[in-house]
Amino acid sequence: LVHAARGRGVREEAFLYGSVFMANASSLYLPGSNLTNLLVLAHQPVSGATFAAEMFAPALAATLATGFGLFLLFGAAMRAPARAPRASERATPPRLSLVAVGAAAVLTVALPSPAVPVLCAGAAAALYELARGRLTGGELMRALGPAVLVSLFLVSVALGVLGRSWGGPSQLLGDGGRWGTTAIGALASVLINNLPAAVLLSARPVAHPRALLLGLNIGPNLAASGSLSAFLWWRAARQVDARPSLTAFSRRGVPLGLFAMLAALLVSTLIAGPS
Repeated sequence: LVHAARGRGVREEAFLYGSVFMANASSLYLPGSNLTNLLVLAHQPVSGATFAAEMFAPALAATLATGFGLFLLFGAAMRAPARAPRASERATPPRLSLVAVGAAAVLTVALPSPAVPVLCAGAAAALYELARGRLTGGELMRALGPAVLVSLFLVSVALGVLGRSWGGPSQLLGDGGRWGTTAIGALASVLINNLPAAVLLSARPVAHPRALLLGLNIGPNLAASGSLSAFLWWRAARQVDARPSLTAFSRRGVPLGLFAMLAALLVSTLIAGPS
């Protein structure tokens, strides 16, 4: 998206920040759209079709609300006169294979357990780029950030043990109702990241799992600490010489996240009825 903006000679902020905000807001359509979905639904496993049918309306509300908010935030900038793109910007292609991205999308929709096939598709694309010399081992490691992934895994395991042995989080969610559950999920995501938060809050059966998913998936738009996607976005942005800002992320993400969560909760409440 950043390369596309530069190639068009337009300001790249809308594409830079819009990519991560929309990725989070649009992660409610399928179980495989976000690992948090699989973690929260582990106690109540459902098929992808059932999940999509139940979550489509609130997911669409979150997507449209975020898209509308992005238009309000960046519409004027997008209409500003475009500068002529530099030759280096026109000539710099994205390094990830679009074929692998498309394959991952198809596998996520088609398979009930797509994790391993998607991993294989990504690994195949990386090996292909390595073999062609368009990607180095150092660049691959910087993109993956293994230290952060391992740290998140260890924190998640520790919080999962805590959640199974301590009933506090389950009691808190049970007392909060649908709206309170979403708020708790969003706050926990910002404080400890949504993956560890999902493990902690869903270690025991959840009274309102779909409401929790709204907080865990959309809540990370409030701050860059909220999701692994923001970490990957940050690294990718720096690799293409963009200048992401944590302050700018929250300055735009707070209104977008709150608006999207409100829209999704209203739609969810209308469908399910008050609780």
